[in-house]
Amino acid sequence: MTKDVLISVRGLQFPEGDAGDDIETVQQGEYYFRNGSHFLLFDEYMEGFREPVSTLLRLKEKELTLTKKGLLNVQMFFEENKKNLSQYRTPYGTMLIGLDTGRVESVIKEHELHLEVDYVLEANYQYVADCHIVIDAREKGSGLVLQ
Repeated sequence: MTKDVLISVRGLQFPEGDAGDDIETVQQGEYYFRNGSHFLLFDEYMEGFREPVSTLLRLKEKELTLTKKGLLNVQMFFEENKKNLSQYRTPYGTMLIGLDTGRVESVIKEHELHLEVDYVLEANYQYVADCHIVIDAREKGSGLVLQ
């Protein structure tokens, strides 16, 4: 895959007794492969703020690390069948989040990368939602369409 990519991040949350909330963002970004890890780097713009949040995704086997810097600051670790805690810093304060990851699956092809993660989200030790993230990256100009 080349350096210039389009990245789609879709998140679906299922709060207890709810049908689910689906959120999607599509960004231009960069792809790198270094030392056995796949990296996706892109900026996100939050509604009501001018400064972007730099996002770095690092995929290695059954582990995903998501790092955000800027308006939001967090490093989230998704390791298959493990629970991890992180400090999530926002302009409104800091909270402790728990990520109890069930599944991390990826399909990597010549011109695209597909990743799915299932996890339980907690905030300050309280259950928030069952979550499912789908990340797709495609080479710009490859003719492949993000789904």
